[in-house]
Amino acid sequence: MEEDKIGLLSVVATPIGNLEDITLRALRVLSEADYLLCEDTRVTGKLLARHEIKVRMRRYDAHASDKVHEEILCDLEEGKHIALVSDAGTPGVSDPGVFLVAKIRAELPEVRIDAVPGASAVTTAFSIAGIAGNQFAFLGFIPQKKGRQTFFKSLSSHDLPVIFFESTHRIMKTLESLSESSPEAKVYVGRELTKMHEEMIIGSAKEIMQQLETEPVRQKGEFVIIVDNKS
Repeated sequence: MEEDKIGLLSVVATPIGNLEDITLRALRVLSEADYLLCEDTRVTGKLLARHEIKVRMRRYDAHASDKVHEEILCDLEEGKHIALVSDAGTPGVSDPGVFLVAKIRAELPEVRIDAVPGASAVTTAFSIAGIAGNQFAFLGFIPQKKGRQTFFKSLSSHDLPVIFFESTHRIMKTLESLSESSPEAKVYVGRELTKMHEEMIIGSAKEIMQQLETEPVRQKGEFVIIVDNKS
């Protein structure tokens, strides 16, 4: 690969809710790239329209085929600049982008991979929770089926606050599981972070579950959960 033909993959963090939460550098990189790899082009399209950026998009998600990977690597070999984004937050963190980054590092080590940092649901939630100390464990998404029981049983063994994600469809089931596995733990539920209805609900899992049962509308949205056994 010739020096002037070295490709570039920019791993670009995008807003987790509020479309204004994007850096000036990210906007520049998105506009300069030859094309974008998007988890969902409809979601990324809204962000691009908001900031008046016109660039070609290509879908890239957890179901990307070997052929898609081969085409991306070929473009990088030819010196293309590709920007990788997810629907929200940083690609590669609980996100299929990690497979592409690993593949490039293994097969095209000469290709440059740049990080363009930005919004993070993990640090956003921790920053407004009010938990003392600067350490926590991040566990990503809760297993949907296999390993789900083991996941909840393991939470009580953590000395550090534990952060994980949950969807609107399973939030009540998760709170019920927490009330059984960690009844004494202090739970922080960050809902719709950076959006209009952002809130941080704090209490035991049972208390929070009762609140959401009383106001079902609060069961909707994206959730970041923090479990602190030491509070």
